[in-house]
Amino acid sequence: MLNYAVDPAVLQPFVPSGTELDAFGGTTYVSVVGFQFLATRVFGIGFPFHRNFEEVNLRFYVRRKAGVEWRRGVVFIREIVPRPLIAAIARAVYGEPYSALPMRHKVDVTDAKIRVEYAWRRGGQWESLSVSGQGEPREIQPGSEEEFITEHYWGYTDRRGACSEYQVEHPRWRVWRGIESHLDADIAGLYGERFVESLSQQPISAFIAEGSPVTVRYHAALGLFN
Repeated sequence: MLNYAVDPAVLQPFVPSGTELDAFGGTTYVSVVGFQFLATRVFGIGFPFHRNFEEVNLRFYVRRKAGVEWRRGVVFIREIVPRPLIAAIARAVYGEPYSALPMRHKVDVTDAKIRVEYAWRRGGQWESLSVSGQGEPREIQPGSEEEFITEHYWGYTDRRGACSEYQVEHPRWRVWRGIESHLDADIAGLYGERFVESLSQQPISAFIAEGSPVTVRYHAALGLFN
């Protein structure tokens, strides 16, 4: 997870109806995230050759008031996976901004260090993100930046003027704080000119999360609201 400060005005056109931008310590964040789907099932069904794959996404953070509860969630700008069928289903069924590109990943772990890299090929060129950490993963502290980035348990997607809401369940992760990170990509071509300034800077932070089993729960009618 590479985390960057961004001008809220850059994100405002992407904020779904009924939500508002969330911030930590007065800073609005956008994150480039790479991870693996493993043993994936959709509505309880595991599709052959489509259960284990990579994803790289650009996301930002919002919140929504539901009664007396603030639901903190994420919104995706673009999600890349290596399987065209996965991208097509995600676009058609969930309205998520998926696209399919050739992808690969590499995880190197020693007693002293961990390095994780995700790469995708676009326009004949390989682009990538990577983070290195050291030592053992640590517990996420309450009120920390790591908690803000990882502990968003809702997802929101604009759907033709309405908004879909889904819930994400996973245990609290442990993380390695990044000691070195890189984003090697044509930012304008990948995400658009509006993100060039933010994503061309050094990230405010970078870290690696252990990961865990994850459940995504869609509510009635995909949780649509205005």
